[in-house]
Amino acid sequence: MRRVFLDEFLQNKTRGEEFYNRVLLEYGDDSVAELGEAQIAIEGLSNIAVKKIEDRRIGLSYLEKSSRYVAWDKKESGKYRFYRDPEIMKSRFADTYEESCNFSFDVYSKNIEPMINYVREKYPIEKYSFKDSKDGKEKLFSKLRYEPDIKSANMIYRGSTKAKALDILRGLLPASTLTNVGITGNGRAFEYLLTVLGSSELKEEQDLASKIKKELDTTIKSFVRRADDRYGKAFQKYLRDIKNKSKSVASKEIKSNPKKGTFTKLVYHESEKNSIDTVIASIMYEQSPSTSYQDILQQVRKISKDKKNKIIDEFTKIRANRRHRPSRAFENTYYTFDLCNNFGMFRDFHRHRALTLERQLLTTDHGYSIPNEIKVLGIEKDFKDCMNKTKETFDKIRIKLPEQGQYVVNFGYNYQYFMKMNLREACHLIELRTVPQGHVDYRRVAQQMFRQINKVHPNLSRIIKYADMKEYDLERFESEKRTEEKRKGLKK
Repeated sequence: MRRVFLDEFLQNKTRGEEFYNRVLLEYGDDSVAELGEAQIAIEGLSNIAVKKIEDRRIGLSYLEKSSRYVAWDKKESGKYRFYRDPEIMKSRFADTYEESCNFSFDVYSKNIEPMINYVREKYPIEKYSFKDSKDGKEKLFSKLRYEPDIKSANMIYRGSTKAKALDILRGLLPASTLTNVGITGNGRAFEYLLTVLGSSELKEEQDLASKIKKELDTTIKSFVRRADDRYGKAFQKYLRDIKNKSKSVASKEIKSNPKKGTFTKLVYHESEKNSIDTVIASIMYEQSPSTSYQDILQQVRKISKDKKNKIIDEFTKIRANRRHRPSRAFENTYYTFDLCNNFGMFRDFHRHRALTLERQLLTTDHGYSIPNEIKVLGIEKDFKDCMNKTKETFDKIRIKLPEQGQYVVNFGYNYQYFMKMNLREACHLIELRTVPQGHVDYRRVAQQMFRQINKVHPNLSRIIKYADMKEYDLERFESEKRTEEKRKGLKK
C-alpha cells in the first residue's frame, strides 16, 4: 500500500488523501488504520487527564514524567503548575480551590530540602559500599581512594537519597499537578482515544481531544478522521449513555459504604486443582499434534497430583530471571483483587495493561496514611492540615462538580479500584513491583498480592519465583549504582 502511495499519489496531496480515505471508507477495514503511526508529546496536563489517556490499553505506548525523581516545586510566572479547571474557576469555589492547591504545593515545596537532609542523616553515605574501579571490589565509602570513584559514589548517594525524600513527600501533591506524557501509537488506537476524551465531562479532556486531533491531522489525518465526524459523535453519545446508565443502576441498587484505610484483598480465584489441570493441558497442547484440547484436558485430569506438581516445578526451574516470562499456558487461571491504596501508588499499578482494571472517581472518602518519616521530621501537623484543607474543599466542590472535584485531591488519599489478571500477568506485576528500587508503597502491596496467591495456590504460585519479599532502606540505591556503571561505559 505504501509503495502504491509513493508511486502514484505522493505528489498530489488531494489524491493522497483520497487514496487513504478510499481504503478506509470503501473497504471498511479498521485495521488499515493501524498502519499509520504517530508520536504525540503533551505537556502540562493534569494527573486526572493523563490517567484517562493511559486507560487505553491497546495500540498506544506511554512515557510519563516521574513524581519520584523530579521535584514538582517549580513555579511558572509566579504560580505553581497545577490545572485550574474552567468550571471550578468560574464557580464560587474558585478561591477555595486555588488556596487548597497552593497550600498543598507550599507544604510539599518547603519540606523538600529538610526531608533530603533527614534522609541523608538517617542513611549516611558511610554506611554504604561502592565499586572500587581499581580492583572491581565493593568497598565502604571511607575506603575509596580514587577521586573518580568518590565522585561517582556521591552521585549515586545523592540520587538515591533525593528519590527517597521525594517518594515520602509526593503524597502532598494534588491530582491537578501538571505533568508531561509522550504517546506513540497507531491511527486506530488514537481514533478511539479521541472519542473517549471527547465524551468526557471534563473541559480539560475535551480540549485535549481537539488539540491531539489537530496535531494528528498533520501526519495521519485519514486514520483519525472519524473521531469527530458523525460516526465519532454517535460513538461519544454511546459512551456517555453507558456511563449514565451505569450511574443510574448503581444509584438504585447499591448502598454507598465508604471505608477508611487501605486494603489488598483477593476476592476471586479458581480452585488450584482445576487451575493446574488447565495450565498443564495448555502447556502440552502445542506439542500434542492432532489431539483436541478437550482430549488433552481429560487425560491431564488422570495424572497424579504429585506428577502435576512436578511438571509445574520443571517449568519454574527453566526461568533464569524475571524477564523470562512464563508461557501463555499460565494465562489459564485468574485472580481478582479488590484494592484501596494511595492515589500516588495507584499511578504506578495503572501502567499494567494486560489485565482488567476498573476504578472509581478520586475522592477523600477513604482517608490517608502518614509516612513515618513525616512524623519523625516533625511535619505531621503540616501534613494533616494539608489533607484536612483538601477534604473541606473537595466536600464543597463535589456537591455541584463531582468530576471536577477530583483535581484538588492529594496523591496521599486512598483510592479504590479492582484488578483482574491471569497468573502470567500476576507473575510479571509482582516480580516487577517488588524489585528493590520500587516505591515502598507498591512494593508492600505487590508482596501482599503474592502472599495471598501463594496461600490459595501454593503449587502454581511457585512460578512467581522472583518476588522480592525484603525491605530496603534506600530503594533506589542499587539501581543508581547500575545507572552510574552504564554512564561510565558510555564515556569509554
